[in-house]
Amino acid sequence: MFWKVLLVLVISMIPLIELRGAIPIAVGMELGLPEWLVLVVAIIGNMLPVPIIYLFARKVLNWGSTAKWQPFKNFCNFCLKKGEKAGKKLLSKAKSGVYFALFLFVAIPLPGTGAWTGTLAASIMNLEFKKTTIAVLAGVLVAGVIMLAASLGLFKVIFGNWFNL
Repeated sequence: MFWKVLLVLVISMIPLIELRGAIPIAVGMELGLPEWLVLVVAIIGNMLPVPIIYLFARKVLNWGSTAKWQPFKNFCNFCLKKGEKAGKKLLSKAKSGVYFALFLFVAIPLPGTGAWTGTLAASIMNLEFKKTTIAVLAGVLVAGVIMLAASLGLFKVIFGNWFNL
């Protein structure tokens, strides 16, 4: 059981896959873990990198923007410029609701909208750490429940063939 739990934990920590992939993989592989445990472990695994991303992502990108190796320098500059541009756009639209917008961004279980991306954006925008962590955690919880329900076929039970699932 330990190795199965560890597998779910590690998969949920991988960027772009996160719990959006870990939960369906765990359910699909029929690991024999209780669904609640899959959900809890995936949430924990998805949240473990959040403080590290928040505290160090911008520092690494700033450091990389002055690197000698041109491809890495270009990548870091691209990320900083894109992040700052998107951050300014989001802040101008969301204003005081920026943390709610961050929550929604993370809660929508689509590729590229998870805790990694949301936390990176918050770091680049210099949002408050505690509020960012709470918004990301709330988003991860919602995304986890949605993914578990979808993985268990709950949407098919509720909506039948309406969505051709």
